[in-house]
Amino acid sequence: MASRQPSAPTLAELQPMLLCERKSIPPGPDWHFEIKFDGYRLLATTGSAPRLKSRNGANATTWFPELVDALTTLPSGCILDGEVCVLDDIGRSDFDRLHERARRKGWYRGAEPVVYCVFDLLVNKGKDLRGQPLERRKAALLKLLGQAAPGLLFVDSVEDGAWLYGHALALGLEGVVGKRAGSTYQAGERSSDWLKIKRPGAVPPERFKR
Repeated sequence: MASRQPSAPTLAELQPMLLCERKSIPPGPDWHFEIKFDGYRLLATTGSAPRLKSRNGANATTWFPELVDALTTLPSGCILDGEVCVLDDIGRSDFDRLHERARRKGWYRGAEPVVYCVFDLLVNKGKDLRGQPLERRKAALLKLLGQAAPGLLFVDSVEDGAWLYGHALALGLEGVVGKRAGSTYQAGERSSDWLKIKRPGAVPPERFKR
């Protein structure tokens, strides 16, 4: 008799993987680099009744109804990880505009449109992917989001971190994220497999007084 596969985790059971911060791009070839979007970190389910959960566990489903609509276009049984952002006309995330939108915890006339910038796939159609290498999860995520409605953005990666960081400085982005090649998803843990390298002065101290 074939052994029974363990069931995939639920959204309620999952916490996002956290990043360590460092001042410079890690050396060596064994890294993938992404733009660091300046938004609200959310985990999300897909299918007919999607749910959104904030990093601190709050139910954010009603905050961004346009994302709920987009997530219904994807197959059921998936859990995504990403940042909800308000993007400007050249694709830079604007935290102040997002904060103004999100603090009202719902849609309203004149609300800023948001985009879910998705960078990882934890569960794919009921299959737990957390133990699979980063590259395999990314490939599955790209395939999944090929079916998606507007409002869901696949966050791609490059291997040249210095090049990407230079563009982050030039454009005034928050910074970049480095992820170790072959790394697994360590839910709820702060891991040196994921590093954030911020642009100096990217996050003003007064943000944390709100």
